[in-house]
Amino acid sequence: MAITYMTKEGYKKKMEEIAYLESVERPRISAAIAEARDKGDLSENSEYDAAKEAQGMLEMKISQLKDLVANSRIIDESNLNNEEVQILNRVKIKNHTNGMTMEYTIVADSEANLKEKKIGSSTPIAQGLLGHKLGELVDIKVPAGMMKFEIIEISF
Repeated sequence: MAITYMTKEGYKKKMEEIAYLESVERPRISAAIAEARDKGDLSENSEYDAAKEAQGMLEMKISQLKDLVANSRIIDESNLNNEEVQILNRVKIKNHTNGMTMEYTIVADSEANLKEKKIGSSTPIAQGLLGHKLGELVDIKVPAGMMKFEIIEISF
């Protein structure tokens, strides 16, 4: 599995999610399996089948999260600067086609959340901005075609 870069906050959230799944969800599904098993014939018991399916999905999710955490590297925020766009920077950009300004924080893909204006570092916009400096005009290929953005602000 590939190495994933995370913030301390993102790492902590993933560890909390694993703990929740193991300590709350796993016992809940085990109880559902036991209850369904007590109802009799397992060959025609749809509740049992559904509970076993849920258990398999939960175990797969726990395994994936553990792999993600095991192959992650925590980003040292003390080494970051705002002279050029880097992961964990908040970047304000202006679209030269329509004049709109947008602000995004570039984060690890596992922490991306568009509602919080956090975009993954592997997205086309993030890839196009990384390494560029304040005031630069950047041409970025997005699914809609080529777009020109100006970097207005870089902060933490």
